[in-house]
Amino acid sequence: MPATPRPLMVKITCGAEAPERANQAWTVAATALAAGAEVGVWLTGEAVWFAVRDAQPDLGLEHATPVAELVAPLVETGAVVVCTQCAARRELTQADLLDGSRIAGAATFVERVLQPDVQALVY
Repeated sequence: MPATPRPLMVKITCGAEAPERANQAWTVAATALAAGAEVGVWLTGEAVWFAVRDAQPDLGLEHATPVAELVAPLVETGAVVVCTQCAARRELTQADLLDGSRIAGAATFVERVLQPDVQALVY
């Protein structure tokens, strides 16, 4: 019987200004979700735009799955969290976000990554 995958928290700190890094982060998160892992995605800085309705950047990378296709299943599971301060600096509110994503503070991130067996990756 295969082992249950460890819970994973992927923190994404970049957006369209670093398309390969951003796409890699979303690819890892979506792949882990497809493998049956419990996945959380924490968005900071310019990465918050991935969770904003009608503002999601198109990374336009050749040989890569379009980022919207990677984001969708994670949003559907409620895995996507936007940093409170980052949202405030961009004048974003919960109403601006995709259904299934939410805004939360650093304590939420810390609580999650300090849980037993959680693997945190930062991109």
